[in-house]
Amino acid sequence: MTMIKTVKHHDIKKTSKQTLGQWLHLMILGRMIDERAPNYLKQALGWSYHAPYAGHDAIQLAIGQVFDKNADHLFPYYRDMLTALSAGLTPEELILNGISKATDIASGGRHMSNHFAKPEWNIHNVSSCTGNHILHAVGVARAMKTYQHQGVAFSSQGESSVSEGYCYEAITGADRELLPCVFIFQDNGYGISVPKSDQTANEHVADNFSGFKNLKIIKCDGKDVFDSMNAMITAREHALQKSEPVIVHANCVRIGNHSNSDNHEWYRDENERAEAKSQDPLPHFKSELIKSKIFSEKEITKIEEEAKAILLDAHSKAVKAPNPTPESIFDFVIPEAYGAEKYPDGSHNDTSAPIKFIDAINGTLKAEFRHNPDTYIWGQDVANKEKGGIFNVTKGMQQEFGKDRVFNGPIAEDFILGTANGMSRFNDKIRVVVEGAEFADYFWPAMEQMVETSHDYWRSNGAFSPNITVRIASGGYIGGGLYHSQNIEGTLCTLPGIRVVVPAFADDAAGLLRTSMRSRGCTVYLEPKALYNAKYAMTSVPEDFEVPFGKAKIRREGRDLSIITYGNTVHFSLEAAEVLSKEGYEVEVLDLRSLNPLDYDAIVKTVSKTHRALVVHEDKVFAGFGGELVGVINERAFEYLDAPVKRVGSTFTPVGFNRILERAILPDMNKILTAARELLLY
Repeated sequence: MTMIKTVKHHDIKKTSKQTLGQWLHLMILGRMIDERAPNYLKQALGWSYHAPYAGHDAIQLAIGQVFDKNADHLFPYYRDMLTALSAGLTPEELILNGISKATDIASGGRHMSNHFAKPEWNIHNVSSCTGNHILHAVGVARAMKTYQHQGVAFSSQGESSVSEGYCYEAITGADRELLPCVFIFQDNGYGISVPKSDQTANEHVADNFSGFKNLKIIKCDGKDVFDSMNAMITAREHALQKSEPVIVHANCVRIGNHSNSDNHEWYRDENERAEAKSQDPLPHFKSELIKSKIFSEKEITKIEEEAKAILLDAHSKAVKAPNPTPESIFDFVIPEAYGAEKYPDGSHNDTSAPIKFIDAINGTLKAEFRHNPDTYIWGQDVANKEKGGIFNVTKGMQQEFGKDRVFNGPIAEDFILGTANGMSRFNDKIRVVVEGAEFADYFWPAMEQMVETSHDYWRSNGAFSPNITVRIASGGYIGGGLYHSQNIEGTLCTLPGIRVVVPAFADDAAGLLRTSMRSRGCTVYLEPKALYNAKYAMTSVPEDFEVPFGKAKIRREGRDLSIITYGNTVHFSLEAAEVLSKEGYEVEVLDLRSLNPLDYDAIVKTVSKTHRALVVHEDKVFAGFGGELVGVINERAFEYLDAPVKRVGSTFTPVGFNRILERAILPDMNKILTAARELLLY
């Protein structure tokens, strides 16, 4: 870590009166909007979340002025109203966001108020999950470096959110990769009511990163216009010229409450509140301009009157704007998928030699990397000499496509997925594949970013689609025990905005992967790792095979019972059906392949044909995805049933390591056979 001395591009004598007047205009206008915001809530017009920025004026003015909308990407946080105004958003655009109108350019009223954005200028719509956008900034900076784009990724946040683990993951990643990022910490001393001393031992949170090799740190007075402006200009120039990350630590003051749901009188005494108010940057800047005889009081009054007129005009227009319509909730949940028109039902008649499940994935990855040069893959342990992941699924990829497109990520699952979200923001042509975790059990640290990614498209009103395929090795039957045998589809399928697919045969492994990688939006591609080298999962695979999402496949025709299944248990179900055929029963086996979207028609069709349904999956029966399937059958096919729907899955226990324990816990052919016989005899 190196401290950078700021270059004095601006002081009150060096800066033109025109520029100073522009800055003062923005500060006055911004403060007027900031102070007016609570009135909208009082009048039941909206702005039900408002975090006043007063006390952060100088640093926010500087961020917006230094940001170049034609080259940079900006990730503001919920207090960055003046940042947004300074960057070029109009007062009307700020108010439309505050009162959640349909014409709000940030989200169309879908996201919490006070989250300002302008996607066409690369001012990004960020989450309410405080600070998590720092990972997206690092991801977009990686794309800038990869494509030799001359720009900087700015990420802004309060000092308390730096306590989040993903902030450390982001900054250490930018430090290691030498990325053009500027991280702004607006330090007002409080995280809601929690004082900074409860967050960090250092007076300046930036000092927590003092051991980082390539990181530069600038400290400035975030209440002083010139110090803030010089710090931000220096930071951008350094990040751009040296391709190194910079932290700008801005000391600010919070004059009022954390937000309109807070009352700082409960934890700040009268003297502290008065001291904070005495440091207000706006009157200090006015006084400085008058004292230096650059502006007279009359001239400042005129600027205030002009700002008030602009605000009233913006207010008048914004309150007349349309509200979102109830039916619009279904717009932009997930982008339209790649059509997969070559094989519309996901079937083929290829007669080439069967290949392994693992080889189908590896071959398809390579084929798609050749098809689209803007495709990338990273994850832990995916590319080191001859090694290609813990199961060697990515073997040979770095050798063919190079280290810029195929590379290792750190043991930081949040970072792996969060930077994928960020990199895909740079260009809609980019497709990112990540090995989200070496085993599904290790994916939980990335769930915060998974949730974030799942609603990005909806939250941005269709402005941004994270085009990511998340590969995860899932399931048991390998003697892995805890952290190596889990199934997580039941949790993932609760998230609108992502697709979840689970192939059971080599051809589907190839076809679903190709469709995932060519689609816009995010797909979680679960790989039952017990099938990687299983002979019974081998099939022939056409070179251009595609499988549409939401298209189940009948693996065996039958008339007496339907087994509805996916993943590893497809094969056990087929074994059970073969045994039952010798007993005079013909069992139909439906392989769902795609869980979200789900092929409702195929489920209803098979149940209407056999009148009995057995739902089988590897995950726990209790709260597993099978419960959703039972619900679908009861709601859509109840009149066809001649028996209750049964489920087969794992016991409600963790998966044990000893093979005896594993067999007792996981479903197998015999357990399916027992349940099927009970249903057939009902």
